[in-house]
Amino acid sequence: MEMFRKVIPCLDTKDGKLVKGVHFVGLKDLGDPAEAAAAYCAAGADELVLLDITATVEGRATLLAVVKRAVARITCPLTIGGGVRSVEDAKALFDLGVSRVSVNSAAVKRPGLLRELAEAFGSDRVTLAIDTRHNTAVASGFEVMVSGGNTATGLDAVAWARKAQTLGVGAVLPTSMEGDGSQAGYDLPMTRAIADAVTVPVIASGGAGKLEDLSAAILEGHADSVLVASIAHFGTFTIRQMKDHLRGRGIPVKE
Repeated sequence: MEMFRKVIPCLDTKDGKLVKGVHFVGLKDLGDPAEAAAAYCAAGADELVLLDITATVEGRATLLAVVKRAVARITCPLTIGGGVRSVEDAKALFDLGVSRVSVNSAAVKRPGLLRELAEAFGSDRVTLAIDTRHNTAVASGFEVMVSGGNTATGLDAVAWARKAQTLGVGAVLPTSMEGDGSQAGYDLPMTRAIADAVTVPVIASGGAGKLEDLSAAILEGHADSVLVASIAHFGTFTIRQMKDHLRGRGIPVKE
């Protein structure tokens, strides 16, 4: 059976507002995340990712009110990340109708959390998010960063992805900090290194600026799906244009 590749808009939120920055800083307020979620879903997005980007730094749980409003407006699957530190945190989100949870800093701090989540809810509902930056001191050249990209861990991103798969995660979402918001293209070597190291789906993230970046992430970066933010939020391309481009490159996508 042919596997469809997904186009997944990413909604970064801060204080309940949709925001977008560059390299994780310089955040611009772009309005209501629930409204954006509804628009993307209606426009043909395969899934959505909503990240409460300051939850971890502020030491709090995800803003459930924002999630609740988004879920009420959409029909496509929704992944939530930011502030998920326990099975209880995840259950609160799943009870609202969320499809998957994404875990980053909390899993680095306590890897056993990934196994607990996978055992409680199933691997397909657990995504590992990895924020990476270039660092030649680690074997792959890509280091794991946590706390909204503020803290270096010394962990090798490729080795971490491989370990997370053994703990039960069902997908990996690696974001290049250098690429984030740059619109200069995904970090293809990093994406490919992680994708080639695991058998679960990998979602390319951080840096899409032109349509060719999307196909490159899949054909060269070996990603299964593409996460988009700036090119969608700022109206550069529609979801349909993105899918038409992928289809034109021989990449199977849903209508």
